[in-house]
Amino acid sequence: MPNHPYLDASVAWRIKNDKIGFREADYRTTVQAIYESGLAAEVRGIISTGKEADVLLCGYNGAPLAVKVYRLYRTSHRGGTPIKLESAGRLAAHEFDMLHQAWRGGAPVPAPARRVENMLSMRYLGGERAAPRLNDVRLDDPERCLEDVIAGVRSLARAGVVHSDLSAFNVLYHEGKPWFIDLSEGIRVDRTGYSPWMRLEAAEAALTAGLRALAAYFRKYRLEIDVAGETEQLVRQLDRWEVRGKT
Repeated sequence: MPNHPYLDASVAWRIKNDKIGFREADYRTTVQAIYESGLAAEVRGIISTGKEADVLLCGYNGAPLAVKVYRLYRTSHRGGTPIKLESAGRLAAHEFDMLHQAWRGGAPVPAPARRVENMLSMRYLGGERAAPRLNDVRLDDPERCLEDVIAGVRSLARAGVVHSDLSAFNVLYHEGKPWFIDLSEGIRVDRTGYSPWMRLEAAEAALTAGLRALAAYFRKYRLEIDVAGETEQLVRQLDRWEVRGKT
């Protein structure tokens, strides 16, 4: 669950006593970690690799699962600097929390299953091949897809979640519908703990940037998104404390 510790006691002890080496795990080591964590009973191969994590196709009780594994080392995109395992665990915990909140709210995201340290499992979207990214699809009905994408962004907002890196690269197209992925830096606007105004400001900036990125994608189909109008509507929906109207 989202409130579980990022690391188990043995790993925390090894970090504290410098008994753990921060060496990037190879494929075999990653597979072994998935088995030992109990996240999956079989690992079938790699689905994708990213700047901070890999996603592997796995199986559990005969059902396919996607397992995302955050790396201990950042890639050359981030300078190759090692990061602590607890930081990788925090990223995984945050993404699991975002997925859980969005899924419970009815948003089109892969249903989360479990998280262990720097790994999380979720529903696999695809068949023999993984579902493609929206950016890699030639749409037969782009207008319908745009409507579904905007509806998905709105459903995320209703769940209190804003995607902080929204683009056609972070939307999968599966069974004729868009599915939102990569919520590792998502914003929980419904959560207490710091200023609602600050959350709304961050949410507005993320929505503006994300809708602009989506608008650039759909422009090749000669479709437009009212970025300013849609953002304003979503921010009003997110402003559950009506802080924007207060002086």
